[in-house]
Amino acid sequence: MTATFTIEGNAIRDIQSFYDEINRLFMANEDWELGPSLDALNDLLYGGIGTLEAGKPVRIVWRDIERSRLALGVEATRAHLRRKLLQPKTYDARRMAKELAALDDGSGPTYFDTIIEIFAQHPHIELVAA
Repeated sequence: MTATFTIEGNAIRDIQSFYDEINRLFMANEDWELGPSLDALNDLLYGGIGTLEAGKPVRIVWRDIERSRLALGVEATRAHLRRKLLQPKTYDARRMAKELAALDDGSGPTYFDTIIEIFAQHPHIELVAA
């Protein structure tokens, strides 16, 4: 039987609130939370962390996905990349600048686009836009 989870897109206003929603869904019974990290999201989706079982089929319904697409769009992505640029000892500033330039010229992915790509890398997860 496939487990079904529902992301409430109307709860997502920015990157942090996206992770708040992910933690509400998948980490409620844990004594720690997922931080705002795409790598951590990817790790979570493999399963074995929180409520997701490793390798088990999962259906995730994302309500109000268009609202989330806007909230995690160009402006949120730009702010995210600019924050990383301020931490050159932690992040590759050259790479962040390149990603920011691509975003600004319309060829780079938004944070939302990257989230969707990450979900797509997990064949056991069916993501349903609603």
